[in-house]
Amino acid sequence: MSKITSPIQKLKFSIAILATAFSLGQSQGYAQNVGASPEYIKALTAEWTGERFDDGRPKVSDAILERLKNISIEEAWGVLRNRGYQNQYEGDWQIMLPDEAMTGRVVTAQYMPLRPDLEKQVKDQGVEKEGRAPTGGTNSWPIDVLTTGDVYVADGYGKIVDGTLIGDNLGNAIFAKSQRGVIFNGSVRDQEGLSEIQGFNAWIKGQDPSYIQQMMLTSINAPIRVGRATVLPGDVVLAKKYGVIFIPAHLVEELVLTSEVTGLRDEFGHQRLREGKYLPGQIDSQWTEDIKKDFLDWLNNYPGQLPMTKEELDNYLKERNY
Repeated sequence: MSKITSPIQKLKFSIAILATAFSLGQSQGYAQNVGASPEYIKALTAEWTGERFDDGRPKVSDAILERLKNISIEEAWGVLRNRGYQNQYEGDWQIMLPDEAMTGRVVTAQYMPLRPDLEKQVKDQGVEKEGRAPTGGTNSWPIDVLTTGDVYVADGYGKIVDGTLIGDNLGNAIFAKSQRGVIFNGSVRDQEGLSEIQGFNAWIKGQDPSYIQQMMLTSINAPIRVGRATVLPGDVVLAKKYGVIFIPAHLVEELVLTSEVTGLRDEFGHQRLREGKYLPGQIDSQWTEDIKKDFLDWLNNYPGQLPMTKEELDNYLKERNY
């Protein structure tokens, strides 16, 4: 770096420093956004290298979301745990359509017990600075940002009575915008009406006829806790009757492919055990070269359609000692 020697250079440098300090002081004086900025979401999901939405969330492909539906909770959990993500599962749900899996890209919302001064700041910031709806409750704001393929995930801190985040009106709005449903660490009202929305699904902690009161929205698309799981905006969710897994976007393709291969291995192993070709200990331990060759021959003559492309499968098998 060149030295600053002349009086004019020193003056310009001083002015630049003052301007920077003033700018930082002003930015620190601004109220915290209700909705996270794209820059913040990108920082949270920095390991994702693919396409993004305008709000900064990773845009995981629809094809991967569809393949994810066929992955078991145990397989998904195992892949994440092996990668060091041990707090991505939550169970103990009431499920509207328990036999239907739901996958999608997460939009998060955080709710807290009502505090009037904070609620006022949230409403002022949301309406005046962020252009959010001035009428109705703030529990409609997360719905306004949904797009097709999104799943609305909210931490309602487990509140059931007076903690109903939506009824059938908001449920219809959610499904119209996302073609998905909700996952709430909280409750809903008018479950009978919600059940009449064709295709809408919900993982909730309870339902109650009361309406929401003494609680407030505090953030949209910030990190939240759902039971024992930490959830980020842009995560991909796998929700089944056996529980819910929140998957970091940068791991979802690897998770899907790894789980699909594990499923094929299990199918092959079960078939060979039924045939009596191998002993259980041979299948449950690291395979011999003969079993590996048998598995590859079995894959080449697979009677159905493989869940992945042949290129994906070949590349995967090249890099792993199975």
